[in-house]
Amino acid sequence: MESGLYQIVEKQKLCEILESFHTCIGLPTQVIDAHGIILESYGQVSNYCRIIKKYLPKNDSCERVHIRASQKAMDLGETYIFSCHANLNHMVFPLMNNNTLFGSVLVGPFLMDEPDSTLVLSIDRRYNLSTTSLLDLYEELDSIKIVPSATVTHISRLLYYLFADLISESKQQLIMNQSKLSQQSKINESIQMYKSGSTTGVSYPIEMENSLITKVKTGNSEQAKAILNDLLGYVFFAEGNSLDIVKTRSIELCSLLSRAAIEGGATSDSVLKINNQYLKSLQSMRSLDDVCFKLQESVDTFTDCIFNYIPSKNSELVKKAIQFISQNFATPLSLDDVAGHVHLNPAYFSTVFKQSTGSSFKEYLNMVRIEESKRLLSNTNYSVIDIAIATGFEDQSYFSKVFKKYTGLTPKQYR
Repeated sequence: MESGLYQIVEKQKLCEILESFHTCIGLPTQVIDAHGIILESYGQVSNYCRIIKKYLPKNDSCERVHIRASQKAMDLGETYIFSCHANLNHMVFPLMNNNTLFGSVLVGPFLMDEPDSTLVLSIDRRYNLSTTSLLDLYEELDSIKIVPSATVTHISRLLYYLFADLISESKQQLIMNQSKLSQQSKINESIQMYKSGSTTGVSYPIEMENSLITKVKTGNSEQAKAILNDLLGYVFFAEGNSLDIVKTRSIELCSLLSRAAIEGGATSDSVLKINNQYLKSLQSMRSLDDVCFKLQESVDTFTDCIFNYIPSKNSELVKKAIQFISQNFATPLSLDDVAGHVHLNPAYFSTVFKQSTGSSFKEYLNMVRIEESKRLLSNTNYSVIDIAIATGFEDQSYFSKVFKKYTGLTPKQYR
């Protein structure tokens, strides 16, 4: 019976790619199924491996090692380089569909340095080899190809580029797994920051929430996601790894993002639709990684939602202008500066910006500056004049005037 792998990938195409890859790289290359059984093989497998196999316990076979490595590669979302029982190097790339492993491309064995006697002696200590097998291993060492570490890196990349697109759904899932791993790494960094006591924790969430709103409203999704991961790190630090608690906090954060999107100009019906979709998907999630990643995705969704009302003809120009404003609002920013950044005549840019956002350039710039000043007033001890200067206003008097226009309060009353 033919392997299930060939139900998701064309056998002939896979074999042609593998044959070309092996011919160019010169390393043994195999396709294994989801149980580690070899389906296709190119290049001679070293006798070194055959000798070692005779001494391996049944519950820790080469097949098991290869499948564990394949699962690791799937979790990482990329080629995985590992060392086997025989202290030889291999690399593996997963062949998957709908996050299910159907098989892998296995490359190796190879060495990255000149071998010495300690390589074989460590195997002898582990498996108590016979004298004959020990001598045979020494003789077979010369048959193992040595590949410099820099070349190994390039081969691993080549594996990704060759096989990531082979199965249509595979690459998207691999990228998602990479993103999840990256996000968890950033959340863990935040947790460690709190554990080390390098930051005070009482007012931090409020400050970050205000900053998150500002970043979403100004279209800066990358910084918004960084702040979100800090907030999630605080949740894990303060309340542990309870899935129910994290789900509850994620609902609160989703509401926060909804408010930011509406305040930024998104229509309430579109925001409600996004909210409902998130709540529905949350019910089926069974892992913390999935909850956190879905919330991170929603940052992009809400940010994009803010700009959906921008006419398609000018949407990219206006987005680029808004991102430029969000990055430079603390400087003496002028209409001419932003118009020049998007390569438009200032008068024409002013008209396009007003039509697209519903606000004049000056009104929008002041809104961004006031949002940032509100955050600083709430969460720092900076003086009003320092905050005025830090957010791009020329003097305290004008800052107070604009602040009261937008909030109904003076800066001191707001604080």
